[in-house]
Amino acid sequence: QVHLVESGGGLVQPGGSLRLSCAASGFTVGDYAVGWFRQAPGKKREEVSCISSSDGDTDYANSVKGRFTISRDYAKNTVYLQMHNLKFEDTAVYYCAADPLPSCGPGMDYWGKGTLVTVSS
Repeated sequence: QVHLVESGGGLVQPGGSLRLSCAASGFTVGDYAVGWFRQAPGKKREEVSCISSSDGDTDYANSVKGRFTISRDYAKNTVYLQMHNLKFEDTAVYYCAADPLPSCGPGMDYWGKGTLVTVSS
């Protein structure tokens, strides 16, 4: 049974950093595509970043390129999202998702419950 549990969210000032974790069970992180999505109040959920299952290729939304980094740790079976230079507009609930297909998308099979990131001064 696949489970995804996000952690690491919290309150941070603009310019600050956070690292989100997505602890996976029921599959090996290298065998599934794993993505990070976010949904801000009143907005649609958007894909932030993805790490593919086939070759570990990474992809980022234009709004976070150069500031966020996705990575995976096989030993801990965890996918991380390192976020730097956080902005007010990064405030959202961040979700981790996984799918046995090699790439990410809104229709991924498995989702975590989310972790809240609030960027505020």
